[in-house]
Amino acid sequence: MWTSMQYRRVVRGSAWYDLIVSAVLATPWSFAALHGVLMSLTQLLDLPGELPPFAPAHLLMVNLLGSIVCVWSVLRIRDPQPLYGRYDAAGRFLFSTWMLYALLHGANAVLWVFLFLELAWGLVQVLPVRDSSRASSLPQGDLSRT
Repeated sequence: MWTSMQYRRVVRGSAWYDLIVSAVLATPWSFAALHGVLMSLTQLLDLPGELPPFAPAHLLMVNLLGSIVCVWSVLRIRDPQPLYGRYDAAGRFLFSTWMLYALLHGANAVLWVFLFLELAWGLVQVLPVRDSSRASSLPQGDLSRT
């Protein structure tokens, strides 16, 4: 169980992780460099699965994803509301579902690392958050017990 302040730090931490990981996806040039690094890593470690070249339409999808995740990240860094953490957890579980689907259909094994991290960030963001004050847990108008 998180305190309110701890949970805000978790939401902000997950946002920083997303910004760092996704910024490289936001432009065609940075993604081309990342793709090259991943190809080299795949060959060096002899990882199973496919990492094909990207056609312009694929690249567009990657850049759109990277752009929107960066915007979502900056929002959570600037304002790490608990509600945003809950929505982010839901998004991470959706991302994890599609990553697992891709892995089961021949995607490159390096994706396992990102699947693990998505699940970890999702799990820590669905844990309960303790109210920081007793008064906030009382029904409206019932202040006699404070």
